Amino acid sequence: MPHAWVNAEAVPRFYPNAVTLAHDETARQEQLGTIDILTKSNLPGRWAVKDSFNQLDLSRRGFEVLLEASWIRCAMPMGDATSDIGWQRETSGGSWPFGDPGFAKFTGRRGFRAVAGGMLYRSDGVVGLSNVVAEAADAIAVWRSLILLSSQAFPRLPLVGYESGNELAAALDAGFEIGDPLRVWVRARE
Repeated sequence: MPHAWVNAEAVPRFYPNAVTLAHDETARQEQLGTIDILTKSNLPGRWAVKDSFNQLDLSRRGFEVLLEASWIRCAMPMGDATSDIGWQRETSGGSWPFGDPGFAKFTGRRGFRAVAGGMLYRSDGVVGLSNVVAEAADAIAVWRSLILLSSQAFPRLPLVGYESGNELAAALDAGFEIGDPLRVWVRARE
């Protein structure tokens, strides 16, 4: 579907079942129709829709706003990522797609203790950054490290993602630019 990505099955916790991919009027109408079909399906528990362009009002369809965020983008590495966190690219464990050359999962450690992390996924000429984990005191250094790790793993590609709150502030301080707003809606199964 060119207007949305849809998974009509159970998804991992914190992942949406639908993501909007276009924002013109025709796409919005198709997205609402798709969401109505999902609403009548047998999705278990809570499920979510990521409105990538902040264009849908799903409140009358039984959804609540889970998260309001902004897209972020970093075209080139900048700044110093110096910290006492050592980074490692993971190559196994769990059900992550480690065999996919477009995927990279990094873990940051102090000694033997994992204290930070992030995942990168190359697609359509950009690298998506998600699942960033950092303690507040390390946040800016972690974001800068992930920018540099992305430039090493996937040279010359811009880095994109979305964040809100303190994480958004840390990403901006690390060199990201803020983009358009987005919204994640959630609905509980009746």
